[in-house]
Amino acid sequence: MFKHNKLFLLLFLCICLVTCNKSDQSKNGKESILKGVATIFVDETLTPIVEDQVAIFESKYDAKIDISSKSETEVLNSLLSEKSSIAILTRNLTPNENKIFEQKKITPKITKFATDAIAFISNNSNKDTLIELKSVIEYMQGKQNSKIKGLVFDNPNSSTVRYMNQLAGIDAIPKEGVYSFKTNQEVIKFVAENDGMIGVVGVNWLTQPMPIMEKYVERVNVLSVKSPISNKFYLPSQNNIAEGKYPLARDLYIINAQGYSGLGMGFASFVAGDIGQRIILKSGLLPVRVPGRRINIRNGISNDKN
Repeated sequence: MFKHNKLFLLLFLCICLVTCNKSDQSKNGKESILKGVATIFVDETLTPIVEDQVAIFESKYDAKIDISSKSETEVLNSLLSEKSSIAILTRNLTPNENKIFEQKKITPKITKFATDAIAFISNNSNKDTLIELKSVIEYMQGKQNSKIKGLVFDNPNSSTVRYMNQLAGIDAIPKEGVYSFKTNQEVIKFVAENDGMIGVVGVNWLTQPMPIMEKYVERVNVLSVKSPISNKFYLPSQNNIAEGKYPLARDLYIINAQGYSGLGMGFASFVAGDIGQRIILKSGLLPVRVPGRRINIRNGISNDKN
C-alpha cells in the first residue's frame, strides 16, 4: 500500500511539473531574447524612431514586435497593470511607480538609449523663427503674448504636456488659448494649415517624417528657443542637444518588466548596441554612445592607375 501511494505521489508531481512547464511556455509564447512575439507600448512622440528600430530588429531575428503608440499616461497604465511588460518612455520610473513593481516582486530593467527634444513649430508664413522659452511658460500660466495666438499639443495625457506643465508649475493646461488633439501628426497638420499657432511636438516627428506627413512638415518652421542660461537661441539639432545648449532635451528609456529573458531584454540590448545606436544617430536624435568608425589603413599607395 505504501509503495502504491509513493508511486501515485511521484506520478502526481510529474504531472504538475509538466503542466507548470507548459503554462510557462504558453505565458512566454516560447519566447527568447531573439525569438517570439511581443507587444511594446510606446510614447507616441517616439513612434518614428521605434518603428525604425523594430524594422531592423525583425529583419535580423525570428521575432515579431507589435508597436502600440499611446499617450504617456496610457503607456504607464498598461505597464503597471501588466497589459504590457515592455514600454518606451521619455522619462524614468518614479519612486512610487517602482514601489508598485516591488509589491509585485518585479525589478524592471531600465535602459537609457537616446536623448531627444521637444520642439516648437509655427506655420512657415511666419517669418519670425525665434521664441523665448520664458514666453511659452508665461503663456501657459495664463499671461497673454502678442507673438503667440495659441499653443497646440498632441494629447492632454502626453509626455510633452507633462513636461511643459512641470516647467510652468501648473497641474493642467489652461482652458483658453491652449489646444490639444490626439497625436503629433494632427498637431503638425494643424499648424501647417493655421497661421499664428505654435505647435509642441517631439522632434523625432520632424527629423523622420512619415511619407504622408512630409508635405505638412515642409510647411512648418522649427523655432529656435532662447536658453534661459546663455540667453542665446538654439535649434533642437543633434549638435545642440549633445552640447547641452538646447533647453528642452529629454532622455529616452526602455522599461522592461517581463521578469524573464524575453524579447524585452533582446530588443533593449539591440537598441543600446552598435546597430541600434547607429539608427539613432542617423535619425537626428542623440545616441547614448556614439558608434565607432572603422578606418582601413593601407601600407602603401599603389602607382597603378588601373
